[in-house]
Amino acid sequence: MGKKYHLFEVYGIELEYMLVAKSNFKVTAIVDQLLTKKNGSLTSDIENGEIAWSNELVAHVLELKTNGPTANLNNLANSFHANVVEINALLKDFDAQLLPTASHPLMNPDTDTQLWKHSYSEVYALYNRIFNCKGHGWSNVQSTHINLPFFNDEEFEKLHAAIRILLPLIPGLCASSPILEGKNTGFKDTRLEYYKTNQKEIPEMTGKVIPENVFTKKDYHQTIFEPIQKAIKPFDTENILDHHFLNSRGAISRFDRNAIEIRLVDIQECPKADIAICVLIIEVLKLLVSEDLVSLENQKKWEKEPLFDLLNDAIKHGENSVITNVEYLHLFGLKEATTQQNVWNHLFNLVKDSIDESHLEALQTILTEGTLATRILKAIADDFSEDHIQKVYGDLAVCLQKNEVFNP
Repeated sequence: MGKKYHLFEVYGIELEYMLVAKSNFKVTAIVDQLLTKKNGSLTSDIENGEIAWSNELVAHVLELKTNGPTANLNNLANSFHANVVEINALLKDFDAQLLPTASHPLMNPDTDTQLWKHSYSEVYALYNRIFNCKGHGWSNVQSTHINLPFFNDEEFEKLHAAIRILLPLIPGLCASSPILEGKNTGFKDTRLEYYKTNQKEIPEMTGKVIPENVFTKKDYHQTIFEPIQKAIKPFDTENILDHHFLNSRGAISRFDRNAIEIRLVDIQECPKADIAICVLIIEVLKLLVSEDLVSLENQKKWEKEPLFDLLNDAIKHGENSVITNVEYLHLFGLKEATTQQNVWNHLFNLVKDSIDESHLEALQTILTEGTLATRILKAIADDFSEDHIQKVYGDLAVCLQKNEVFNP
């Protein structure tokens, strides 16, 4: 374990992108060739200054992440974008490019999925044996992860309490996966719709997505880790799986590195939008942790079931999800039923003085024009032909290359 940090002292951000062929738009499983080209020999991790690159479970997804904890979020979008431009330049020789958003709108996971075959592959193979990783929920889900440190149990309690009550609002800010296999799925956040049942074979792993209301390391182990270890034992005969990785809730507590990782954020069209969303989420969490809005005791008492109900509605309706649970709205200083979009506008107004102006354009677009899922559907209109879908997502790939917010 490395150095321990206090609340909001540093951050770790991870962005996942898929590789697609330029000629036919199909996912292309050549992350190993990309990493080899950059490094000179095959590797699963590359440190590239402030940003590191690494492989994922499937061979067409690349993860870019802060190279260690960083205190400065304001220049991060530019750092990520510089790496995107470099990767796209490397991919030219392979007729490929990076594609943003949380899911490929035309992918057939049964025929298009290849698992990573190199380092760590024995773990991926075991996962595949248990869960069959060919479905959309494994091979067509790109997300943004936000890692936030805590120093001790006291800080863990505050951070975990704040994150748990904010999780149901996340799809209302960043849903970006409305189309699968060429159809409007009816869910603004289809990635999370799959996330809920992805590991149904061992339900202890994901639970109700919202973590249980436990606020010490000891309680977390007893309530979450121990049931997971017990449930996986019959499958993990070689003892190669780590409970930190097996925990698949929407926020996972990594006591091995004293951080909580938020996993419910769909990746956007460009790093400018991703980092703006991360900054807004972090500023709202700071507000909750400060107890200026609501006491820690009031945050802690929320059970996972009512929070899951709110999340579930947001997965379907995104920012248009109507919150009627007035007791929940009271947490944020609101008094009557309203949409997630209104809640986020309210929260933005509470914290905007703490947000660097470089993030404001992206946040204004999201808060006024809607989630990326909504903007994608607006651009598609009623034309779900393959050509038109490719055109719209081609525009999104251009947004990624230029680091521009998508506003059809």
